[in-house]
Amino acid sequence: MLGVMSDARIPAIKVILLPKDTNALGTIFGGVILSHIDLASAVEARKVARRRYVTKAMHEVEFHEPVFLGDIVNFFTETVRVGRTSITVKVTVEAERWGGGEGERVMVTQAEVVLVAVDEQGRPTPVREG
Repeated sequence: MLGVMSDARIPAIKVILLPKDTNALGTIFGGVILSHIDLASAVEARKVARRRYVTKAMHEVEFHEPVFLGDIVNFFTETVRVGRTSITVKVTVEAERWGGGEGERVMVTQAEVVLVAVDEQGRPTPVREG
């Protein structure tokens, strides 16, 4: 748990999840969160170099807190490594919960996503020219 909201970080993406995203227990499907992690990592990779990317791997996704209907979910990103044809992006997922007039932010999960830059034929290509 991260407590009352106060930091000024800017998320790569921010979403409010809807009833279509819930499972039978009323919480958000893990796969929906994974999909947004994938999107957020692509947003970060495009900051490094404007290339077409495909996802190669998503490492160690462990959910620490559920996401509830109506939570605002933030996907914070950080470039961890830039290789010749790949970029590794750390994505941290936090949910904002509002109740009693003040927001609380909880850490949902983290993942490292490896993206590979590809050319028009889908073959790996250097991230950076030169």
